[in-house]
Amino acid sequence: QVQLVESGGGLVQAGGSLRLSCAASGSISSINAMGWHRQAPGKQRELVALITSGGNTNYADSVKGRFTISRANARNTVSLQMNSLKPEDTAVYYCDADVMLTRGGHMHYWGQGTQVTVSS
Repeated sequence: QVQLVESGGGLVQAGGSLRLSCAASGSISSINAMGWHRQAPGKQRELVALITSGGNTNYADSVKGRFTISRANARNTVSLQMNSLKPEDTAVYYCDADVMLTRGGHMHYWGQGTQVTVSS
């Protein structure tokens, strides 16, 4: 069993910053890619950013230059620093991870989500 727990969401004014964090725990041997997705009301869930175990990153065009993803492999954590936030960044943000399990094999896990609201 693996759990992903997010923290750091909230309400911020446009132009402000928030930092999201996600900690993975449980029967983890190692973690491949970790990432953040978001889902706004009435829209599909979309990739925001991901980072591989080697530190390679990928960002949605809409957040490039404003968001930064980072991870601490030893602690199985991933963070998302969000700067210059816009009202269109309002969504529920989900952490996800591709986990290699101690019993063998791998599975993809999601966190429960954290609300980010950006007011204009």
